[in-house]
Amino acid sequence: MSIADIGYGKQFDGWYDRVFRGDAGVAEAVDALTSLHPDPSTGTLELGVGTGRIALPLSHRVGAIHGLDSSPEMLAALDKKSDQGEVTAEHADIRAHRPERTYGLVYCVCSTLSQILDADGRREAVARAAEALAPGGRLVVETHNRPGVHALHEGRAHATVFAPYPEPNTGLQLHGTLLDEGRIWHCSTIWFESDGTHRIGTETAALLTPDDVDAYAEAAGLTPEGRHSGWSGAPYAEPAPLFVTTYTKASR
Repeated sequence: MSIADIGYGKQFDGWYDRVFRGDAGVAEAVDALTSLHPDPSTGTLELGVGTGRIALPLSHRVGAIHGLDSSPEMLAALDKKSDQGEVTAEHADIRAHRPERTYGLVYCVCSTLSQILDADGRREAVARAAEALAPGGRLVVETHNRPGVHALHEGRAHATVFAPYPEPNTGLQLHGTLLDEGRIWHCSTIWFESDGTHRIGTETAALLTPDDVDAYAEAAGLTPEGRHSGWSGAPYAEPAPLFVTTYTKASR
């Protein structure tokens, strides 16, 4: 069966882990996901597992994790790191995948949901996540926050941001363009290496609000539980670039 893939992995093949590192931000996400897990013995599923940036360290805390991803390039990178944690991966479209079992925790982070540009597709992805949840289970979503990204643009359609990295002479430059009345974000990312070389990746993302994701979850029969500005547990605030929302499935 053909798996629909937007080409994100091709854009960042070979340098995704240079940009998105296993740093303090990952540790904070892993701590939060561990605390949000209703019962690790009931299993864990990641939608959009990528190179295992979150799943590999999380598996040391909650046990084996099953991950889905539509990108062969991302899954190949994950396979090369198989000795770093207990993660099984499956090439799949999160909008269409029908799980063979249920899980106590299903999570979709790193703005994976925003990579689905149409609302119907996002609704389907959340519905599949709800199907994968065991009774009493929890869904966790982290994605781009529309008001926060708009604040980054400071009222302009275009914005450029540069972030130096700890390694000398490395850094990331992002060029963003707001489209469709600010609901779509087109980004070109330039990664500068210390040897003078650079890499360029381009992606398009839907800019969402917690209300959007709440609506998808409620349509799938889940109950909204919490909304936060990132993994620290701070209450949701509009200027935050990302938000984290959680949902529960009724116990039988």
